[in-house]
Amino acid sequence: MSWAGAGIVVAALVVSVLLGRLVTGLVLRRVQSTPPANGVLRGGTWIGMLERAAITGAVIAGFPEGVAVVLAVKGLGRYPELRESHPDKVSPAAERFIIGTLISYTWAGACAVLGLWALDALG
Repeated sequence: MSWAGAGIVVAALVVSVLLGRLVTGLVLRRVQSTPPANGVLRGGTWIGMLERAAITGAVIAGFPEGVAVVLAVKGLGRYPELRESHPDKVSPAAERFIIGTLISYTWAGACAVLGLWALDALG
């Protein structure tokens, strides 16, 4: 891969991770009328940034199955924590978790597609 190609990959990853954090936060603030209270998972921002990097990188590397791996790991690791954090098994953070995940994955996928498009245009 050329230096220009490597630069495109790095740019796609940076936009996916950093700008994705802002986009996800804006969407969550838009759909949630009150600030998050009980039930917000710690580490969510870092997990989101890492998952966007993994998804964008996997798609650009030609391994779209990596998206399923990231989703499975996140779901298995975090959703039980959401359910168990409340006695009635209904977490106020569950909807936020699902919306945030979908926004984050959609953003990462879009960044990967744009990165692939730029690599293809580069030749």
